[in-house]
Amino acid sequence: MPRVYATPAQLTAWTGHPAPPDAERLLARASEDLDDALIRAVYRTDDAGMPTDPAIVDAFRDAVCAQVEYQLATGDDGTGAADRWGPVSIGPVALSAPQGGPRTPGDVDLAPRAHRALRRAGLLPGVIW
Repeated sequence: MPRVYATPAQLTAWTGHPAPPDAERLLARASEDLDDALIRAVYRTDDAGMPTDPAIVDAFRDAVCAQVEYQLATGDDGTGAADRWGPVSIGPVALSAPQGGPRTPGDVDLAPRAHRALRRAGLLPGVIW
């Protein structure tokens, strides 16, 4: 079972708006994004892989809520497909081209506020020496 670092109630508190109907799914996807972004980060966890330090727990919660807020603002449904492709048409021919330059498969489109919450908690850049 995937780890989810925030609840719909915490998302509501973060955004100041009622959580969307699919909040649990969005929070789960945002939590996966966080796991990918922190692949090299070092922090204490319990047997389920959840962080145990209260400051780290808070940073994860804030980052996941910021990630969902960002996805909602950009029109992303949690799949990562929003705003990646732009339509191009010439007469009857329509094509799609990548937006924002090339991206490496597996890159995480981490929300700026999520990145800052993780950096303040000492979890990024996440390099092990």
